[in-house]
Parts: sequence; structure tokens; C-alpha cells
Amino acid sequence: MKVKKHLCSAIATTALMAMSIISMSFTAPDDNAASRVVEDGGTGPYKAIMKEEPTLDAHTIFVPQDLSAFNKKHPLPVLVWGNGACNNSPFEHYKFLNEIASHGYIVVATGYMPKEGESYHGPMSTTQQQIEAMDWVEAQNSDKNSPYYKKIDVKNICVAGMSCGGLQTLFNCADKRIKTLMICNSGLFNQQNASSAVGGMPMPPKSKLKEIHSPVIYMLGGETDIAYGNGMDDFHRINHVPACATNFPVGHGGTYGQPHGGEYSIVALAWLNWQLKGDQQAAKMFKGIDCELSKREGWTIEKNAKMGE
Repeated sequence: MKVKKHLCSAIATTALMAMSIISMSFTAPDDNAASRVVEDGGTGPYKAIMKEEPTLDAHTIFVPQDLSAFNKKHPLPVLVWGNGACNNSPFEHYKFLNEIASHGYIVVATGYMPKEGESYHGPMSTTQQQIEAMDWVEAQNSDKNSPYYKKIDVKNICVAGMSCGGLQTLFNCADKRIKTLMICNSGLFNQQNASSAVGGMPMPPKSKLKEIHSPVIYMLGGETDIAYGNGMDDFHRINHVPACATNFPVGHGGTYGQPHGGEYSIVALAWLNWQLKGDQQAAKMFKGIDCELSKREGWTIEKNAKMGE
């Protein structure tokens, strides 16, 4: 009888575990899915890898495969990323994020590492995960046992996100560790259109924009982008920090899923290289009346007074 009781208990336990795995399809990645090279590591000089880190649950890391080139004098700036639809996996943005990492960045994306050919169907992500990402890079940079020890530039952090991820970013915009913001296909709702928001998304009021303390770029998909009105309204309200609004007419979905992230990765990298690496050549994409972005096919740009011409 004891054997039968133990057997029944084991069967019940197995069934519960199976149900848990089905309902949380991205929470228990197997060892074979711990890392993956995407698009041959990207087009940048530092071939990247997409990976999980056991010290940071529910996040995906994109980082150069070989860290030997990075040290205290040449550290990795940080991009913290939130996903569209509050997905708890960057399955829609991994090509874009991998491309950025290949140019000498560590990217910490909200959510579980996407498996090849699969989308995410689990619970929504939270605003707190971006805070966890910043806490993690600081801890790793100061941990002598970490492979990232003194290799991360914790003074140069960009927090960014697409759609719901952009709302999460704006929710967290007051964090003093943030050096710059990228709001992609997103913008805060106002009282008139708040009812059109998807349930569960963060809904900061427009007054939240006053808490932004760093330069910010809005990357929108033109007038057919459902976030266009919200994003442009945000931009026109921001007058206390440098801000620009860029548009590329591809709608809400952006170009994240195109090879190496398409046009969005080119503009995002220019912004990151300028803001986080002080690259004045990259700054030419945005600075001046005849800035490079204004000449780039399909793109338009508006800048506030703090940005200058």
C-alpha cells in the first residue's frame, strides 16, 4: 500500500509540474536554450550572443561573445529594454537588440529568452523588471566573481521600450541612474483616449513627463502608428530636457523583426553612441538643421529648443 501511495503522490506531483510548465511556457528554459547566436552575431565589431543569466530571472541578455576587449577603461554601456504588449519575452525584438549588442553594448531585456520560432503566451511583464535590470548590472560590475566585473559602464544606462515597454520606461523615468531614454512606438495616454489602452499596461499621467531628467528620443512609425498621437503629444509637452521625435512610416510594428533590426537599429545605435559613448560623429544624425536623419530616406525629425538645431 505504501508503494501505491508513493506512486500516486509522484504522479500527482508530475501532473502539477506539467500544468505549471504549460501555463508558464517561458519560465523553465532548458539547458539547450540557455544561449543562442542570432544572425551570425550581428554586423557590429563585437559578435553578440543572446543568453540567459542564472543570477537574473525573467530577463534576456544580449552581449558580445568575447568580453576580453572590455574593461574599466573600455566598458559596455547598458541598454535596458521593455517589450511591446507587455510581453515577458523579447521574441519580437531580439534581432534589433542583438544588433545593438554587437556594437559594444550589454542589453538587458525584460522577459524570458525566446525559443526559435516561438512567441510568448505567458503572464505580462512588470515595470519593476527594468529596475531589476539596472540593479543587476550594478551588482555584476562590482562582483569579483562575475564575468562582467568592471566591464559594465553603469554610469551610461539607457532605458527604452516599445509600445507597452515604452510606457514602462516612462513609468521608471525618474530613476537617477538613467542617462537617456528611448521611447519606441509609444507615448502616454491622456484622459480622452485612456479607455483604448490594453488592460494591464502601466498608465502614468501626462504629468509624469516632468520627471524625465535626461535626453529622450521618440521613435515612431508615422501617422499609421497607433501610438503616433500619444508619442507626438508627449514630445510637444517636453521642454525641460533635450528631446526629439523621429518618424519612419512603417506603422506600429517598427522594423525590429527585419534583418539586424532594419532602419530602427541604425537610428537607435546613432542615438546610443552619441548619448552613452559621446560619439560626435553619431551626433550628426540628430544635430544641425541639415542633420543626417533629415536626409535619410523616409525619416522625419522634430527637435525641441533644448536639442537646438
